[in-house]
Amino acid sequence: MAKPAQGAKYRGSIHDFPGFDPNQDAEALYTAMKGFGSDKEAILDIITSRSNRQRQEICQSYKSLYGKDLIADLKYELTGKFERLIVGLMRPPAYCDAKEIKDAISGIGTDEKCLIEILASRTNEQMHQLVAAYKDAYERDLEADIIGDTSGHFQKMLVVLLQGTREEDDVVSEDLVQQDVQDLYEAGELKWGTDEAQFIYILGNRSKQHLRLVFDEYLKTTGKPIEASIRGELSGDFEKLMLAVVKCIRSTPEYFAERLFKAMKGLGTRDNTLIRIMVSRSELDMLDIREIFRTKYEKSLYSMIKNDTSGEYKKSLLKLCGGDDDAAGQFFPEAAQVAYQMWELSAVARVELKGTVRPANDFNPDADAKALRKAMKGLGTDEDTIIDIITHRSNAQRQQIRQTFKSHFGRDLMSDLKSEISGDLARLILGLMMPPAHYDAKQLKKAMEGAGTDEKALIEILATRTNAEIRAINEAYKEDYHKSLEDALSSDTSGHFRRILISLATGDREEGGENLDQAREDAQVAAEILEIADTPSGDKTSLETRFMTILCTRSYPHLRRVFQEFIKMTNYDVEHTIKKEMSGDVRDAFVAIVQSVKNKPLFFADKLYKSMKGAGTDEKTLTRIMVSRSEIDLLNIRREFIEKYDKSLHQAIEGDTSGDFLKALLALCGGED
Repeated sequence: MAKPAQGAKYRGSIHDFPGFDPNQDAEALYTAMKGFGSDKEAILDIITSRSNRQRQEICQSYKSLYGKDLIADLKYELTGKFERLIVGLMRPPAYCDAKEIKDAISGIGTDEKCLIEILASRTNEQMHQLVAAYKDAYERDLEADIIGDTSGHFQKMLVVLLQGTREEDDVVSEDLVQQDVQDLYEAGELKWGTDEAQFIYILGNRSKQHLRLVFDEYLKTTGKPIEASIRGELSGDFEKLMLAVVKCIRSTPEYFAERLFKAMKGLGTRDNTLIRIMVSRSELDMLDIREIFRTKYEKSLYSMIKNDTSGEYKKSLLKLCGGDDDAAGQFFPEAAQVAYQMWELSAVARVELKGTVRPANDFNPDADAKALRKAMKGLGTDEDTIIDIITHRSNAQRQQIRQTFKSHFGRDLMSDLKSEISGDLARLILGLMMPPAHYDAKQLKKAMEGAGTDEKALIEILATRTNAEIRAINEAYKEDYHKSLEDALSSDTSGHFRRILISLATGDREEGGENLDQAREDAQVAAEILEIADTPSGDKTSLETRFMTILCTRSYPHLRRVFQEFIKMTNYDVEHTIKKEMSGDVRDAFVAIVQSVKNKPLFFADKLYKSMKGAGTDEKTLTRIMVSRSEIDLLNIRREFIEKYDKSLHQAIEGDTSGDFLKALLALCGGED
């Protein structure tokens, strides 16, 4: 079995089989293939339940006991896709890769996609083992065969990758990063034609850590991701290879998740690709691939394989997959166990919440008011001074500055700021100048104004605020808009969603500890309304009301116990079940409540990530969270962000915003992790 790196957690789906006996397995396989026909069930059960190392021992025992080659017998007894899969599992990984490449370059035509997939994704060590295995199996030189079957820049990059000499030093030189960014820019965007050699040298040799920083810096420098430049400057198989290299540098599991999805989507299945990936990643990173697949495509890898294949072939693939992330209890009890442990950790964790903005030392509201007036007086505006003062004072200090500004100059600071700054920066700075409850009230008002409603903003605010914060928002809303928040919600929303929001807006969540007996009753209600209880009972309307009451009014400690009892009762995680069984705004509201109970900083980290990923930026969400959490838990959000997304919040903001808005956001962010 492949060993994880020192200190790394094993992420394969296939493990060493406990109580392994190679002679016993060899005998069982021999019996399964003896006589007329073969017992395919027995064959797949043994081979998909053993690690590759154990399968090699079975091969040796089989030869010792029967004087026969196990792989040759399997080829004789099995056929089609099932044979290809089982035989692939029986080969050592390097020999399996060697066979795939040999098939890709044999005969008429070349399977470039296979070459790209293998050579773009393997580590230095795996590449060296592949070259040696190819030489041993076919008595040929792999590099010579690839040169003989490919051409041009595509060939050159394949040969570079084949050397297995990518740098592996985690220490990155900032100067070299900048130089590589400049070299890539000059080789592509700034050049008439393209200097492909620079792309080949840098992408083929630099370490993964180094290249990730190059990609980040390239985006900041040029305003476009490296992938866009590759698509614009390169073409054909060379372009596809370079894009695959970039994807594997960013995330190898995500690259394979995408390859698997494409292998099964639409009409027909690309079985060779499906087999190759399921075999080669089963002892490396299948759990990561599954996790990314589920998140990216909103369905489990298991369910897609199940719907797209059949027979023993399907059963074998599902065994390699290792579990269904759409049905935690039924096929993947480990997922339920992990979910239970997460809730347990959430229940016992006592994390100190920390903001990034704190009261300024030696605070002088008189000096700040004068500095702000000077920054806005005359022609032009000194945005740097405005940003520096307002982002480095607590909200209480900002209110003192407002009062002092009016006392000194007889002017309203908010009005002056509105007239001097604009756009995203204005929304951010003016938001910081408002008392928190009034800021939230304004965000709720804006979410309900005009045509359409911003349900996501309503959910984000009402599902995450404490009782004290909700009560303050109610008072601020009434004061600012001469209407109750409840009336506003009633007139702008409907159905169950309205009932949930109004319940949350009362600010009457219990604040005590857990009650185990009550938690078990509440978990039973949740199981019944989510239609996974063994014995559903009671009127559905009544159950829906009780479920809403549980999520909207029970204390956080109590709900954590409810969700643990739910897993013990059903072997499902409540968040995943809500996502699967419910829909629309009701689902989104309940999911937000559950996520907030589990880990509120992580909830906001996810929201921030989604506001900046993909094409375009959701500046409103980004601003709202950065303003509202800066004095509460933004430091905790930063830590959750980098742990989940392998990049700092600071880096994400730098890569996705610009100008004075960027400066202000980074000041609120408070530092680089």
